[in-house]
Amino acid sequence: MDTAIFTAFDGAEIAYHTWEPRVAAEGLPPVVLQHGFAASTESNWVGPGVVDALLESGRRVIGVDARGHGRSQLSEDPAFFGERNMSRDHRALFDLLELPQVDLVGYSMGAVVSLLTASRDGRVRRLVVGGVGGAVVELGGVDTGALDGGGALVSALRTDEPANLTGPAAEFRRFAEVTGADLPSLAAQAEAVHDEPIELEAINAPTVLIAGTEDHLARDPERLVAALPHATLSTLAGDHLGVVGNGAFASTIVGFLDVG
Repeated sequence: MDTAIFTAFDGAEIAYHTWEPRVAAEGLPPVVLQHGFAASTESNWVGPGVVDALLESGRRVIGVDARGHGRSQLSEDPAFFGERNMSRDHRALFDLLELPQVDLVGYSMGAVVSLLTASRDGRVRRLVVGGVGGAVVELGGVDTGALDGGGALVSALRTDEPANLTGPAAEFRRFAEVTGADLPSLAAQAEAVHDEPIELEAINAPTVLIAGTEDHLARDPERLVAALPHATLSTLAGDHLGVVGNGAFASTIVGFLDVG
């Protein structure tokens, strides 16, 4: 793995990680991976085996650490964050690496970022999104209603008494602590979460939506599939934080992208 930093449009320092396959698949573009909220390239893609599965299929892999996550720059300013800024980071990276075409994979927050990118950038050949559902159509982003509102998540990330937390927001607080994420940065992103319509009809890339059967943040996935011009649905056993560990998660991604 090679790790590098590039400077985004607003001066933010964004980390990305690159892996090269031993034998490259002919005629297929690099796969760009965008992790979810409170995660990182390591926890979302390396640990669950997605990177290894893609490498074994001959793909070059590029994992992006989102603003405030992983090795990218931290901040307590909500204006620094937002999925639209993260999507701009995608496009800047495509330009920097001179990528004429990419396959793009995003989970949860990363799925929203990837949908925004695919709606504005014709370089996305095929698209995989996971951990989101009908709320993308209704709210323009992750299902904050399933988290008792976005404010509950912000409060959970900022409290000095996490032992008193309950519900989905408490699960994200615990996950953030396990992954070693920066809590002030996460709280700032939670304040800036995307809540405007995405031009889903502009996404021409063939798309698969992966939704866990017990994922409260991916409710009504059929509604999102219906709103995308060329989308199919794949349901896997698991909840929001667990489905990435389902062995079929990596194989579904590889199988969908392994098309010339």
